[in-house]
Amino acid sequence: MRKTFGTGSVWEQTLGYSRAVQVDNTLFISATAASGPDGIVGDDFYSQTKYILEKLGAVLADAGFSYADVVQSKLYLTDITKWEEAGRAHGEVFGEIRPTLSLVHVLPFLDPEMLVEIELVAQKSA
Repeated sequence: MRKTFGTGSVWEQTLGYSRAVQVDNTLFISATAASGPDGIVGDDFYSQTKYILEKLGAVLADAGFSYADVVQSKLYLTDITKWEEAGRAHGEVFGEIRPTLSLVHVLPFLDPEMLVEIELVAQKSA
């Protein structure tokens, strides 16, 4: 079974991607930034990470998953020296769940106000 989930973003159609794709009992969520209706939300690594994780919580719920189902998390940071700020927000959500984690240092994103993107993989027990 393959099912796609979108947010209605113009970029999803233009670039030909889905916010999330479910294959059987696994949900793959595209890298997500702290973009809100009025632009980027937050001006530091902690607040952007926190906002993104809230957005991803809604994506998970829309697909019938929860944070507890997350098995892999990837944080893409434009300044790796700020890993503790992003990590603190990540730990507030995943401290007891403990998915795998990658912290990846990247060049600036298309929008220079974007500091963080997060990608998740969630899996339900069969």
